[in-house]
Amino acid sequence: MPETAERLNLLSESVIREMTRVANQYHAINLSQGFPDINPPPEVLDAAHRAVDGDYHQYAITWGAPDFRKALARKQRHFMGLDLDGDAHIVVTCGGTEAMMVAMMTACNPGDNVIVFSPFYENYGADTLLSGAYPIYVPLHPPEFSFDPDELRAAFEKGVKALVLCNPSNPSGKVFSKEELTVIADLAKEFDAFILTDEVYEHIVYEPFQHEYIAALPDMFERTLSISSLSKTYSMTGWRLGYIIASQRVISAARKVHDFLTVGAAAPLQEAAVAALNLPLEYYQSFKAEYTRKRDLFCGFLDNAGLTYVLPQGAYYVMIDISEFGAVNDTAFCHYLAKEIGVAAVPGSSFFHEPVHHLIRLHFAKNDDVLIEAGQRLARIRENG
Repeated sequence: MPETAERLNLLSESVIREMTRVANQYHAINLSQGFPDINPPPEVLDAAHRAVDGDYHQYAITWGAPDFRKALARKQRHFMGLDLDGDAHIVVTCGGTEAMMVAMMTACNPGDNVIVFSPFYENYGADTLLSGAYPIYVPLHPPEFSFDPDELRAAFEKGVKALVLCNPSNPSGKVFSKEELTVIADLAKEFDAFILTDEVYEHIVYEPFQHEYIAALPDMFERTLSISSLSKTYSMTGWRLGYIIASQRVISAARKVHDFLTVGAAAPLQEAAVAALNLPLEYYQSFKAEYTRKRDLFCGFLDNAGLTYVLPQGAYYVMIDISEFGAVNDTAFCHYLAKEIGVAAVPGSSFFHEPVHHLIRLHFAKNDDVLIEAGQRLARIRENG
């Protein structure tokens, strides 16, 4: 029988999704896979009902329904400070996951090198390999998860076509400063590379930190593919609505890739999501305040349990140091945590290129009663030895 593609031997199953199955197996609270248990805003749900009852059941335009792109351009024009045109600068994808794959295949040829900061969301390495490119990992050094400019320059000097930037970062919660982004941008311009920036957590940034768009830095719009989605900002991960924003030249190429990958995102959901994109600016202020409250609530429980962690600057993940428990295998520890404590986490080693086995990741995008119960369970971690 013929063998499957050799590139698949370089990939492993998603550890995040595996830990969701472990959570289900032990009936643990699932703080591993990062989806909220909060519904989208009521006006968006009302729009969804109208869309399903309406005439939106056939293909939308491949690169996105016009009303969706128009609303998205207007919203992002405000936040990014760029003169965006929904017809020229946007392609709508099936979630941020497809958006990153489209961006990778648009920017890179087989054999190209791609810089990926470590720790990283697990899809980035896989997307690079599936594109036929090669990842070059540059460490982010804890506890601030900052990069060394000399190490980054050394990676660029190996010959790089693109750099993947997750800002705010999953899993570390790192928010890159304008100064750090300027270093990255200057190197990208010097070595003529693309930036593929994943900004799905752009509206979950905690004071005093601020989200800066690298595409808005001088001379960076032409070489940046800005990737995001509606999943986290509007609590609709299952709707699978993502997008890429880039220059007209780059978007024209990205639309070809997207067309042959998925044809298009769901037409009725794009229609309904216009209501989300048209929400007033007060929504984003209250959204940020709510996640700030959740972060403080959950981290308060971590403090009470005496756990060591890095306070996230953005996103809704927290990395916990399990060194004090003598664990040498973070995966085994996560299985123990789910089975004996009743809380499911993700082993940190799945996010690092380096041999890091003393960190686990939890998320706090849950309702208060779930976070309180999880916090009370984590308080028993020392009782179990």
